This record gives sequence, structure tokens and C-alpha cells, in this order.
Amino acid sequence: MSEEASDADRFLALVAAAQVREIRLTSIQAGLLVAADLGIARDSRAFARLLGIAHSLVLRELNVLAEREGVLQIVKRDLRTMRVHYTLPPRDEA
Repeated sequence: MSEEASDADRFLALVAAAQVREIRLTSIQAGLLVAADLGIARDSRAFARLLGIAHSLVLRELNVLAEREGVLQIVKRDLRTMRVHYTLPPRDEA
């Protein structure tokens, strides 16, 4: 099995696990969170391009996540390109 295939399998497994932990997450929402956590993508266009999905779908799901408190933070919006940069909030180290 190639490294690229194993990376994709790992990503998909993490997305599935995120959905098990939080039943309300769509697969795109879970993917956005996993991608941010792994440093794979931290903006909407990069995420859409990497996964081969429409940027408009990513923006919609990103905005839903941003409305939920403590899930995801929007750090920058580029009005010209519609690119949205996001990050995960700091984790509580208790």
C-alpha cells in the first residue's frame, strides 16, 4: 500500500471517529476539523481543492461550524477570493 493511500485511510478514519464522538457533524465538517488538527488545510479553498469538492459546500459547512461556540474560529476572510482561514480553538490542558 502506498504512503498516500495510507494517509488518506488515516484521514478518513479520523473523520469517522470525529463523527462518532459528535453525531451532529457532517462528513465535511468533521473533515474540516481533522484537516485543521493535522495541519493539512487551514483555509476553505485548500480544503476544497485537496478533497475535490465545491468551495461553496465547504464555505457552508465552515460557517455552520463557526456558529457553534468553541468548535472552530474564523481568523480571516478574503472577500475577493471568498477564502476563509480558520483554526481550532486552543485546547484546555487540564
